[in-house]
Amino acid sequence: MNETPHSLSSARTLWDLVVRRAALTPDRPVLLQGDRRLTFGELRAHAERVAAGLYGMGVRPGTVVAWQLPTRIETALLSFALARLGAVQSPVIPFYRDREAGFALRESKAEFFAVPGVWRGHDHTEMARRLGAKGIFEAYDTLPDGDPSTLPAPPAEGTSVRWIYWTSGTTSDPKGVLHTDRSLIAGGSCLAHALRLTADDVGSIAFPYAHIGGPDYLVMLLLYGFPAVMFEHFALPDALPEYRRHRVTVAGGSTAFYSLFLAEQRKRRGEKVIPSLRLLAGGGAPKPPEVYHSVVREMGVQLTHGYGMTEVPMITMGDPQDTPENLATTEGRPPAGMEIRIVDGEIRLRGEAVCQGYLDPAQTAAAFDADGFLRTGDLGRVTESGHLLLTGRLKDVIIRKGENISAKEIEDLLAAHPAIADAAVIGLPDADRGELVCAVLEQPPGAGELTLPEIVSYLRSAGLSVHKLPERLEVVEALPRNDTLRKVLKYELRERFSRPFA
Repeated sequence: MNETPHSLSSARTLWDLVVRRAALTPDRPVLLQGDRRLTFGELRAHAERVAAGLYGMGVRPGTVVAWQLPTRIETALLSFALARLGAVQSPVIPFYRDREAGFALRESKAEFFAVPGVWRGHDHTEMARRLGAKGIFEAYDTLPDGDPSTLPAPPAEGTSVRWIYWTSGTTSDPKGVLHTDRSLIAGGSCLAHALRLTADDVGSIAFPYAHIGGPDYLVMLLLYGFPAVMFEHFALPDALPEYRRHRVTVAGGSTAFYSLFLAEQRKRRGEKVIPSLRLLAGGGAPKPPEVYHSVVREMGVQLTHGYGMTEVPMITMGDPQDTPENLATTEGRPPAGMEIRIVDGEIRLRGEAVCQGYLDPAQTAAAFDADGFLRTGDLGRVTESGHLLLTGRLKDVIIRKGENISAKEIEDLLAAHPAIADAAVIGLPDADRGELVCAVLEQPPGAGELTLPEIVSYLRSAGLSVHKLPERLEVVEALPRNDTLRKVLKYELRERFSRPFA
């Protein structure tokens, strides 16, 4: 068999990809967790047994099955079992509670709901009952089991909607994002090929597997035939022994993960915090250039950052062999087949990795333009070399006295200040200006307290235009973040620091 990662990416369905990889390297590991090890061959065989068990419970092709499970080998097995059946699965982030989980169950009309029981002090089974969920079953360490000979044929095509993912819902109800096997394979292929990985690499999944990044990562493992370490609960420094034990070569997740690894490295000057590590990679949140330079300089590893969203799991990705300037300041280049159009500064997308829309047809109609391009709400431009540079979000532009100000520009400058661990710049209502510029800072332990005049002086020396300088400073113990890729929740900061007009 003469399969290559690029030829495997043409697989029609996720199950087709599992079958082809299992035939190529059945005895190589795919998932590692503690002392446990699952090979590609076992992934196929075990998932088929779980699929048969689900089939015996009444799950059929097209049945909607929601699952709210932590990052465990069992979760991956259940997900691939559902892919084998051709069911429609709706992953729910395990940290979600009644409001978000209940909304997902109602909107998806899920006929079954897999939960972990009591997990990290929360009784998910009781919550599921309270929400009136159908077909509740626990799938933390025990999965349905059956005889694969009872199964119908696997799905023959990968263009039907078989995935419902949920946006974060930070300012309103979440949106149900509709994906196909092919859109997930296309997104994962972009990530895999851009990072130039090999069968000798060892990856890591430290974020919730229920995030859109979960299948992205598994597609990458299936294409290139290397394993990843799964972390049910990620915290540093507690997770470091597992990174070292399995000799992880590729880690990351998002900008917050880079900063956490960097903070640990600074505690161990003179020794590599993870000796085997050669690459940090991720996306999901803006990356200030100074974070790139600090990681490369202090950790001695490469850092590549990409751009993606629930609607399009991978849009662009940095190339480890690119120039430091491009890796520090851009989100990389799109793969073949991803069309990027800039309209009035907004990034719009069309391609196989783009979702089919939303559960709500009205949201779908509003999200796509007349040419079928998805409106992202992100602002940016494409450089002459084809790299995408993000400049902010439509909703994250501060309008002060009629002038548009990019919050990201100010945040990138603040990130280079040694007494600032993280920064969020927001616009606050102001009777005279329309909006004023407010910098909200999180400081590292032991840092001296910063004042507004000090921040203004620092930004002026960095070349920031006078009309963009912050007029208000707030210092918080920790910026509020979501539970997936640790994005800063700016709406909470706006609510907290907004004052009524006098």
